[in-house]
Amino acid sequence: MLSFFVFGRKSKLYRFDKEGNQWKERGVGIVKLLKHKESGRVRLVMRQTKTLKICANHLVLPTMTVQEHQGNDKSCVWHVADFADGELKEETFCIRFASVENCKAFKDRIEEITESQANDRGENQEAATAASLIEKLSVEGDKPEAKEAPLSSEEKKDDNEKLDKSTN
Repeated sequence: MLSFFVFGRKSKLYRFDKEGNQWKERGVGIVKLLKHKESGRVRLVMRQTKTLKICANHLVLPTMTVQEHQGNDKSCVWHVADFADGELKEETFCIRFASVENCKAFKDRIEEITESQANDRGENQEAATAASLIEKLSVEGDKPEAKEAPLSSEEKKDDNEKLDKSTN
């Protein structure tokens, strides 16, 4: 297995339907945060309990912000590009947990992940900047004298004529 379990709680997921201007239930199941062993990237995955159909499948990015849903302490809202339906599309999600503690734990875990990824990105940016500066550096030592380029036939004639005039 290429990823390991970071977080998991039973919850109910909703997506916002822009056309109907309402929340639609996506499914009930365990929301999981899975961290890839090699890349360190974290993915949010949720499957419906009975059918195992994927409800949510997207990366947790440094730009992602999870906010408390107005009027309900047990739910959170976020906006992200999701791949649950087999195609990448922008979605607004709301997730509701059984308790306020579970919701807070989810929100805190997402914030930890986004902060650590932002810090990693900053370190990577510093490394890239340092690498580009090193590429620009050059070692200047004793340079060999420049050799004259071979003369064309016309230049040779001109030089010979100048030489003839100076000797006469």
